[in-house]
This record gives sequence, structure tokens and C-alpha cells, in this order.
Amino acid sequence: MQLSFNNFNIQPLKPSDAWPLCNFISANDDRLKRYFPKTLQENLTPDLAKRFTDKKVKQSQLKEEFLFTIKEKESNDIAGLVYIKELNWITKKAEFAYCIGYQFEGKGITTKSVELLSNYAFDVLGLKTLEIIVHKDNLASVAVAKNNNFTWIKTLKNEHTPPNEAPLDMELYELYDEVE
Repeated sequence: MQLSFNNFNIQPLKPSDAWPLCNFISANDDRLKRYFPKTLQENLTPDLAKRFTDKKVKQSQLKEEFLFTIKEKESNDIAGLVYIKELNWITKKAEFAYCIGYQFEGKGITTKSVELLSNYAFDVLGLKTLEIIVHKDNLASVAVAKNNNFTWIKTLKNEHTPPNEAPLDMELYELYDEVE
């Protein structure tokens, strides 16, 4: 599976992505530490990234969680990541989590990736509800949700605890598959 737009490809994470993933994480560690602390910790070295990549590929095969890379077509460098996680196949619900490299921020890449992967989640995976959980001060992430027609549902009290911080309230946005 590959989705394309402008100068970018979206693909499921694959074993050969371990080294580029480690490079992406290292270059963006400061951006990732608050909302992606586990991903950051699990990709600090090439060996850790290899284990992480192998684990995520297996989770994808088992349909437990999907991790996609957003790659620049010309360089094949990872520009960002999009997770489809917290899958519930009974209720057909899942959550998006996403991050973009600092040099790609503010260009609509994450918004377009979430749009394309929302269609994939509805049309191919058969999901009916997609969620985005974001801190209200993360304005770029809130914009991704709003630009993709996700609806604010409620505030989730003490939903996320970043490393060395107090728990944060997070905002829940949802998008529904309207096609029946």
C-alpha cells in the first residue's frame, strides 16, 4: 500500500526503515519528547530502532496497530509519522497520532496525510470512528483535526502525562464514516 501526494509518499513502516527512523527521531527528539516519549526512547540508537521497527511491522501484520511513514519522494527521507492505534475491531474505532519533522512543519503535509489515511481507515480497514487526542495548546495538531473535519467531542481530564510533568487534559476530536 502506498499513498502519494505532491512530493510525498505514505507507506506502512517496513524493516528497512529502521535506520532512517532513527535519523528522523534523532533530528526531532526535542519535538517528540512531550507527546511521543515512548517512540523517542525506543528509537534512540540504530539497534533500538531495528527492534522497534520489527515490533511495529509485526503489530501491523496482526492488525493491532499501524505505523506509516511520510517520506519525501526525492530523498526518501522520513518527513513524519502517522499511527493508527488503539484499534477496537468490535466498535470499529481507532485513534490517530502523528508527528512531522521540524523542517516540514506548517506545509499541510500532516493534514493531507491524515486525510488520505482517514479514507484508507474507512475504505480499506472498515473503521467507522477515528479519534485525534490533542492538547489545546498544540495549535498545529488542533488544526490538523479541524482541517480534516474532525469534531470536538470533549475534554479528557488528566489524559496524558508527559515525562517529568503533571498530567495534562487533552481534547478529543472524532470523525465518522458517513457512508453506509
